[in-house]
Amino acid sequence: MESSLKFVIADDHPLFRGALRHALVGLGEDIRILEAGDFEAAQVIVAAEDDIDLLLLDLSMPGASGLSGLVAMRAAFPATPVIVVSAHDAAQTVRRALELGASGFISKSASMEEIRGAVRQVLEGGVATPAHLDLGTEGDAEVSQLIRRLQSLTPQQTRVLTMLASGLLNKQIAFELDVSEATVKAHVSAVLQKLGVDSRTQAVILLSKLGSDPSAS
Repeated sequence: MESSLKFVIADDHPLFRGALRHALVGLGEDIRILEAGDFEAAQVIVAAEDDIDLLLLDLSMPGASGLSGLVAMRAAFPATPVIVVSAHDAAQTVRRALELGASGFISKSASMEEIRGAVRQVLEGGVATPAHLDLGTEGDAEVSQLIRRLQSLTPQQTRVLTMLASGLLNKQIAFELDVSEATVKAHVSAVLQKLGVDSRTQAVILLSKLGSDPSAS
């Protein structure tokens, strides 16, 4: 493991951010930890730093809507590994997070040593899941189909989808992505086709099925 590591902790609870910080200290000789209390701040930090080794992302925080927050982060920053940190640690939530691009999952009930172990495992190229948890198989056919369709999107198409979900217009998306409106329209058309829907509204509703409370979706 590298002696110099940079982490981002994105969680809206200062006490839990402190617990994660405590767990991460000691994993290397030179540890730098950046913190964000909401999803937008996390995006700003990750965009500004080009050498982040790992992002620890809470599923339930201001500006994020459950697993759709993970989808947005993975689309915008595909090179940044993400460990989802959540109190919603049912097998289906963990499985869906991994299918949507997370490199690991840490329950908020995990011990300090379990947190460190999960982080080490991901930094070494592995996938970390709560111990003794049987991930099982997806029982919701609709969600299973949605995940497969989301997996078929390119990172840019996924970014466009998450921006639509944030209420941005085509010209605003074009500005954010530094592309033409015609390119955005092409991406939107591709997204609708791959998701099997007829309108932007239907696409956003479909994405919202990932839910702010993943255990309830």
